[in-house]
Amino acid sequence: MLKNKNVYLLPVLVLLFLSLVTTASTTIKTADAKSEGLAQHLTVYIHSLENHNGQTTLTGDEIEWYEGAAADAVFAQREPESAAEIGGAPDGYYIVNDSDTLTTYTVAPDAKVTMQIYDRTGKLEDLDTNWNESLTLEKFIHEFAKTDVFDLSGSPYHLTIKDGQIVSIVQQYTP
Repeated sequence: MLKNKNVYLLPVLVLLFLSLVTTASTTIKTADAKSEGLAQHLTVYIHSLENHNGQTTLTGDEIEWYEGAAADAVFAQREPESAAEIGGAPDGYYIVNDSDTLTTYTVAPDAKVTMQIYDRTGKLEDLDTNWNESLTLEKFIHEFAKTDVFDLSGSPYHLTIKDGQIVSIVQQYTP
């Protein structure tokens, strides 16, 4: 009889743990966003990059990015049948995008851009991963506009925002 109670207790404990993690994350993000001088980190899908009169703006859809064990736990919670069938999050990561709200951010002129993969030559057969390749902001804006070989808007990006401006954009590789 006690064995059956443990079967029900485990899912409840997992859900409790996930709700505590989500609450803590939200609280920290809110505190960072309001604290001057502290960096805020978030992950987005970029919808547009625009440069008007020397000022670059990025419009993005914020997502939740999970890797490893955290990805497996969220995947199991949100898609239990699939998780039971395949055992964990596909490719070791899981993305949650429950809102399609777009937010526009100002990009610092000296923002660092780090890429994993993009269309370097205009030929699909030349598309290859170069880990943590630095690009200038201007080059990134140019590459982001190209969509015929590889559409960069399909990649998630990790942003660092400090003093109200994006200071770092890092492309997340997804297999």
